[in-house]
Amino acid sequence: MKPLPLLALFFTLTACHKEEAPKQTVMEPARPLVTEAGRLIRFANDPVTLKFFQTQATNNGALSANFVAPAHVVATVVGGQNTGGRALVLFDDPTLTDNYAQFQQRLTNIRQIQEVTIRQKQIELSRAKDLAEHGAATGREVLEAQTALSMEGTNLANERAQLAEHETQLQLGGFDPDKLRQARPGQAWLICDIPESQVNKLRLGHTCTIRFTAYPDESVSGRVDAFGDVVDNTTRTIKLRISLNNSQGKYRAGMFATVSFGVSEGQFISVPQTALVTVQGHDYVFVQTTPQSFERRAVTIGQQINDRIIVFNGLKDGENVVTKGTIQLKGLSFGY
Repeated sequence: MKPLPLLALFFTLTACHKEEAPKQTVMEPARPLVTEAGRLIRFANDPVTLKFFQTQATNNGALSANFVAPAHVVATVVGGQNTGGRALVLFDDPTLTDNYAQFQQRLTNIRQIQEVTIRQKQIELSRAKDLAEHGAATGREVLEAQTALSMEGTNLANERAQLAEHETQLQLGGFDPDKLRQARPGQAWLICDIPESQVNKLRLGHTCTIRFTAYPDESVSGRVDAFGDVVDNTTRTIKLRISLNNSQGKYRAGMFATVSFGVSEGQFISVPQTALVTVQGHDYVFVQTTPQSFERRAVTIGQQINDRIIVFNGLKDGENVVTKGTIQLKGLSFGY
C-alpha cells in the first residue's frame, strides 16, 4: 500500500472519534411557592422577576377631589345711561324676569299703601271722629272713614301675599330677592345643579374655577353665594348659586359653563385603583412583606376619589401595597 492513502485513512478515523462539545443546560426559573390557600406567595431570589412588581407605601393622608358640575349664567346686572344710572337685573328666564318685576312693583305698592294711603285714611278717620264729637259730622261719615281705612288694610294684606308668592318663585330659581335689590352693575350669577351627596363638602364663600363655552381658553374664579332650599325629587340635586365679577360685561345671561370645585374628602388610607382586585364580590390587595414575599390581604373599601380608593379596614400606615403585577399575583393566589 502506498504511504499517501494510509495517511489519509488515519486522519479520517481520528476525526470520526473526536468527542462532541457538551450541551449547555438552560435552567428554568423556580416556580413561586404558594401556601395557606393562596394567601402567601414567595418567589425565588430572582432579581429580574422581583423587579417586575412595583409597590407603594400606604399612609393616612388628606384626600381631595376635583368635583365638576355644569352651569349657566342666570342673571347679570347692568347699569348706565340707558337705565338712568340705576341697576337693572337681566335674567335668562322670562319667568324670573316677570317675577322680579312683579316683586319690585309689589314692594312699591306696599310702601305706597303703608306710608301714604293708610296714613291719609287714618287722618281722615281721626278728623271724622273729631267732627262727630263736636256735632259737625254724622256717624255715617265716621263709618265710611273706618271702612275706607279697613279696605286699605285689606289691600296691604293682598299686596303682601302677592309679594310672598313672587319671593318664593325667585327663591326656587336660586335667588335671594333682597340681595337682588342690593345688586350693583358688574355682577353676574351662575346656577349649577350639584348632587345631594356633595352638599356637605361645600360652604358659603367656597371658591371655584369657571370655564365658559364661549371662552374655552380662559378660566375665572367664582364664589359660592347661596344654596337652594329645595332638593329636586327626580335628579336629587340642589341648586347652587355662584357669583363672579362681570365688570367687563363679557358674561351674558344664558351662557354655558363648567364649574370645578376642589373639595376635601378627609383623612383616609387609600390605594391606587391598580392595587385592587375583586374576586367573587370580595376586595383584596397584595402587600409585599419581604423582598421575595407577598401576602394577599382582604380589605374593606369606600368611595373612589380620582384614581384612588379609600380603604377602611385591612391596611396600616407604611405597608407596601403592590400597584403593578397585581393581576399576576391574583392568578397565583386564586389559581387562575
